[in-house]
Amino acid sequence: MRLIKAGVIVVIGMGLAAFISGKLSSGKPGPVTGTIYDFKMTALDGHEIDFSVYKGKTLLIVNTASKCGFTPQYADLEKIHENYGDKVAVLGFPANNFLWQEPGSNDEIATFCEKNYGVKFQMFEKISVKGRDKHPLYKWLEAKTGEVPSWNFCKFVVNPDGTVVKFFPSKVSPLDKQIVDALGL
Repeated sequence: MRLIKAGVIVVIGMGLAAFISGKLSSGKPGPVTGTIYDFKMTALDGHEIDFSVYKGKTLLIVNTASKCGFTPQYADLEKIHENYGDKVAVLGFPANNFLWQEPGSNDEIATFCEKNYGVKFQMFEKISVKGRDKHPLYKWLEAKTGEVPSWNFCKFVVNPDGTVVKFFPSKVSPLDKQIVDALGL
């Protein structure tokens, strides 16, 4: 029994050490340390994107899904990309966390987005945005804002200097004045 307790202490201790050091076992930035520009993530087409390429741009980070009542927001996100892509990077993160509304593979998601909404903004591979398997990016966003996506198409705005500005729930359209103002458009 003492061995089990010791094992638990070791596991907890290792988790605490990872938290304090700001690194997860994957080597990605931990939930509290680092900047948005420390992340490297895989795009839908399989290539890795270093977030340092976004320095100097405002970021609009959105968890997306293909079978959701908010899915038509893809069209407004694409308008922001088309009209303000020189200042704003729209980054889409498909997630299957809410009623399994993103069941497709990365290839299926890419085809859906292009065919139905003409999406040209950067889409990334499917990740988890909540729960025990939450991706480190969303842990970082939560640590900076205190917010966790409650549904698909929640939005985070990150300033060009890498500081998080604001969180917007799903019901707030990408072209709503609140988001447009936060994006500096």
